[in-house]
Amino acid sequence: MQQEVTVGDAVAIEATTDRTETVIVGSGFGALATAKKLAKAGRPFVLISETTEHLFQPLLYQVATGVLSAGEIAPSVRAILQDYPKADVRLGRVVDVDAEAKELVYEAAGERHTLGYENLVAATGARQSYFGRDEFAKVTYALKTVNDAKRLRDQIVRCFEEAHTTTDRERAKNLLSFIVIGAGATGVELAGQIKELAGRYFERSIRGITADDVTVTLVEGAGVAMPAYGGKLSEYTKQSLEKAGVEVVLNTLVTDIDEHGATLKAHGAQEGERRTAETVIWSAGVQANDFARVLAERTGCETDRAGRLLVNPDLTVGGRADIFAVGDMTSLNNLPGQSPVAMQGGRHVARTILGKTKRGTPFKFRDKGSMAIINRFRAVTKVKNIELTGAFAWVLWLAVHMVYLVGFRNRYVAVMSWFGSFLGHRRPHFHYAQEPQPIAEPPAVEEIKPEVIRSALPTEPKEPVTVS
Repeated sequence: MQQEVTVGDAVAIEATTDRTETVIVGSGFGALATAKKLAKAGRPFVLISETTEHLFQPLLYQVATGVLSAGEIAPSVRAILQDYPKADVRLGRVVDVDAEAKELVYEAAGERHTLGYENLVAATGARQSYFGRDEFAKVTYALKTVNDAKRLRDQIVRCFEEAHTTTDRERAKNLLSFIVIGAGATGVELAGQIKELAGRYFERSIRGITADDVTVTLVEGAGVAMPAYGGKLSEYTKQSLEKAGVEVVLNTLVTDIDEHGATLKAHGAQEGERRTAETVIWSAGVQANDFARVLAERTGCETDRAGRLLVNPDLTVGGRADIFAVGDMTSLNNLPGQSPVAMQGGRHVARTILGKTKRGTPFKFRDKGSMAIINRFRAVTKVKNIELTGAFAWVLWLAVHMVYLVGFRNRYVAVMSWFGSFLGHRRPHFHYAQEPQPIAEPPAVEEIKPEVIRSALPTEPKEPVTVS
């Protein structure tokens, strides 16, 4: 920011630091919960994010399987906050923080900018973790961003289309084989939807392919599916998936992955088993984004093995009373990395900044329950000691997720898409924009010109032969 200063008859330009009351880094559930509460109170803030969309990450798998479009689960943060004049949304990437000077540095439009603050709220979420095998990222499909979902959707369409036209039976089998690694909520929902997609959509739209031709394998290192639930709900999840035709492999680790499959090794086994598949989806773990490391270094805050900030009970970072962190980039009291934790944390921080909650007050999470959909008419829900399964849990899942979707239009379009996909046989957001792959022409064979071969050996004189 620049300011004009009059000195006599001259006007000098004096540089001043761009400042605001609160800076929010991120655009997920925690960031948006903080922003909305500050905005409604009329307090100025700047929200900086690498993407200006608010991503409803729990529904990414429905984008990947054609149920919803990306726009329905990723509305613009600018649009959400446009009615609040003191809300400033900026597209950029925060790269450094000076905790003592209360300033941060962010990159935007090819330039570096400095922004001062009174309070800093970090809510940058988490990214996929490969447990030290980062090379797996190049040969697997993740599901953390909109681009991830679109990439996986294109891959699913490509596999079915190529399986329909290829004359190589072994290749068709590999194209229709899917391996999902990690039986948490995302892995379970993906495995169930891919199998359902095969039977309720592609079997009807592509001649010659049936649901029995499609193999979906769900791999989990623990002894149960969806370990976070456990007990009856985990067993119900496993049985429901198997009834739908998904192979559930438990107590098994993945030791190697390449472009055409993975090697699975059961606990206690001497050797692994090779499984071929053109699509391997990784949903086995998460780790904090890079900004968590920056904050840890600048504030002295400790981190766990996944790089998450070990925040104080009041969600402050390190020894700083003016820096907060919420959501998946933090670790506190073994709270799950779920959107309700991030949203409640964001509201707690906003109340602290507004003075409605005394500084230093510990954050208390109110567990309203958790739920996951398995496939059509099957879901699991856990609210304290109440456990629900089946169609009722499935309807409850739809209702809760509809409430959390931002914007009336998004809710309306999502409900229409759910009706078409779950009650009908449509997948309204599959796009057949596959570009035909050109066939490589065989290399030209160089024309060989005939040559006269002359012997280098000396020739002996031949005797005349008389023919009578």
